[in-house]
Amino acid sequence: MEVIHRDDLHRGGFAGLRETRMVMDQRVFGNRTEPGTWNGLGNFVYLADAKFLPKGETHLHNHREIDVISVIIEGRIAHEGSLEHGQEMHAGHVQAQRAGGEGFSHNEVNPDDTENRMIQLWVLPERAGDAASYKLYEPLTGELKRIYGGAGGQDKTLDGHTLIDVGVLTPEQSISIAGPYAAYITLGEGAVDGEIVREGDMLRGEDLKLTANAATNLIVVHLA
Repeated sequence: MEVIHRDDLHRGGFAGLRETRMVMDQRVFGNRTEPGTWNGLGNFVYLADAKFLPKGETHLHNHREIDVISVIIEGRIAHEGSLEHGQEMHAGHVQAQRAGGEGFSHNEVNPDDTENRMIQLWVLPERAGDAASYKLYEPLTGELKRIYGGAGGQDKTLDGHTLIDVGVLTPEQSISIAGPYAAYITLGEGAVDGEIVREGDMLRGEDLKLTANAATNLIVVHLA
C-alpha cells in the first residue's frame, strides 16, 4: 500500500475556495500535474479536497465530456446550473453530474457564514456524446454505497467500468475490496494491514481490507 497525505501537498484554489489536489492524471493535466499528486485508476483522473470560504462560490463554469462527482463532507452547498438548478446539499450528500457531449454549466455556492468542505472527483466518460444527466445520493452509515459506475441500461448510477463507493463506517466495522483500488479517508481513522490511516490520507494498492477505529468516512475507487 502507498499513502500520500493531504497536508503534505500544495494548497491552492480559485474563486471562493481553497483546495488540495491529490489526483491529477497526466492524461488530462499533462505537464501541469502538481508535485506529489498521483495518476488515477481506470477512468478516474482527478480528486481535490476543497474548503469553500464563507459565502464562497466556484462561479458559473462549463464542463464537457467529463463526469463530475462532489461529496459534501461539512456544511452545505447551494447548487446552481443547467442541471437541477436550486438543489441544496448538506454533509452526507453526493452529487454526480455527467457532462457528455451536451455539456453542463454549474456554480456550487457556500450559502453560510462559515467554511464548508467538499471532495470533488472527475471520471473520463467511456463514450463520447452522451446526454447530460444528474444524480443525488445520501449514503447511509454502516455501509459503502455505489454512487458511480455499473452496467449500462440501469438508472441507479451513471454507468461505467470505474466504480466509486462512498460511505460512513461504524467503529470496528471492516470492508474488503478485491483488486486495485484508490481510497481517500475524509473523516475518522482506521487500520489497513496494521498501518493506521487517518483523515487526509489517500491510499492505493491491491485488495483493500480496512477496519474503522472510529466513525470513518471514506471514498473508494475500484474497477468492475
